[in-house]
Amino acid sequence: MSEGKHRRTKIVATIGPATRTPERMRELIEAGADLFRLNFSHGTREDHAANVEMAREAAKETGKEIGILGDLPGPKLRIGDVENGIVGLRPGSEIVLQTSPILGTEERLSVSFSELPEAVQPGGEIYMADGRIRLRVDETTKDEVRCTVEVGGRVASHQGINLPGAGSTLPAAGREDLEWVDFAVKQGIDLLAVSFVRRAEDLDPVVRRVRTSGSDIPVIAKIEKPEATDRAEEIIRAVTAGVMIARGDLGIELPIEKVPLVQRRLLALAGKYSVPTITATQMLASMVASPRPTRAEVSDVANAIFQGTDAVMLSEETAIGEHPAEAVRVMDRIARATEPDLPYGDWVFTRARTDQRDVANSVARAAVGSTYTLGLAALVVPTNSGRTARLVSAHRPKVPVLAVSPNLSTVRRLNALFGVQCVIAEQWSGITPLLESCAQLAKQAGIAKSGDLIGITAGLPQQELGTNLFEVHRVP
Repeated sequence: MSEGKHRRTKIVATIGPATRTPERMRELIEAGADLFRLNFSHGTREDHAANVEMAREAAKETGKEIGILGDLPGPKLRIGDVENGIVGLRPGSEIVLQTSPILGTEERLSVSFSELPEAVQPGGEIYMADGRIRLRVDETTKDEVRCTVEVGGRVASHQGINLPGAGSTLPAAGREDLEWVDFAVKQGIDLLAVSFVRRAEDLDPVVRRVRTSGSDIPVIAKIEKPEATDRAEEIIRAVTAGVMIARGDLGIELPIEKVPLVQRRLLALAGKYSVPTITATQMLASMVASPRPTRAEVSDVANAIFQGTDAVMLSEETAIGEHPAEAVRVMDRIARATEPDLPYGDWVFTRARTDQRDVANSVARAAVGSTYTLGLAALVVPTNSGRTARLVSAHRPKVPVLAVSPNLSTVRRLNALFGVQCVIAEQWSGITPLLESCAQLAKQAGIAKSGDLIGITAGLPQQELGTNLFEVHRVP
């Protein structure tokens, strides 16, 4: 098989009204989706339980174990229900935001954030609909905020609100979020994204809830607040499952011209600590309505790949868009066209840091480096938890990487890693059966043929050193 047959960059597709059937989900997988994102800010538990069931059904039909990412709602900075689901706000008109519940109109909307009048000041800005609508605060009372609509548009029930520069004491994970964690554990969801992260300890309540529920679901930190960008290194060092760069919210909370610089810095930092990344929001936004993206959007996706992202994400494009499967196909084509020009040889030694005490990362880097010096056809990575595959992926090997695991949950989670394919395999009884099995699996996957040299890297648990085995093996 040629190196180009398998795309390395992973694609996350958000499930929504446009894709909430097994047939539509199957189309997304066949188009190239690797993970499905369920946005818990929208829909009931019953809705998302049905989504999980349909996703597993679609995966079974296609023969690909799709990963499912649950995205926690975060603090309730949202508008309430509005008439007919959507109302239009006219530029220059007045609008009142009130903290008590009502059915929203173009003149008055309810908000779920009781501290809103204290959080904003006259002259301040409030954004809605992912920043497309801008309000200017005129006056605040005990339970109301009167505003002028400066940039109008349509708002829908339960859409988010952004308050640039306004402080908030809201926790990243409140009671509702922890209930969603319980739901995710019960449903066997593969990854969890935590919204509104501002510091590393914001992840702790979710991690504790996952562990006390008897689960090991990895937790991803969403970087969407200025405070998170200021503490990016401590947040990235606190997570191993990954970070999501939510450019939509960052572009509201920060001066928009700074977002590309922040993205580049976050991707470099995550690479340094071998942490996977998802670059998200408005990547192919025009494809919500159009069958083709803009040239600028294509460049944006390619740029994230050039900067080292593991995955790119589609939000509205697949949740409510008119061309969800085509959006995935376009993302697939962009990635395949971009990946041959990535600096793989340089990244082996410059992307992820290692030191003399870091056995696991050093072995992973040596394994990737050997693909050049020894002409290895592929790397095979036996793994229980997925850690070894993550470390190998961080060094960005150019050859195919096949992770093999006896754990179905690990197989699904590894869909988030750049360049890694994964298959399920039986637990091995010793080193010799492991090596022989890896060689056979490489042949079956089409990444190596008889006579090829492959590298096999793994962690032997009895040594307690993490990834500590590297074997060069000739495929029989």
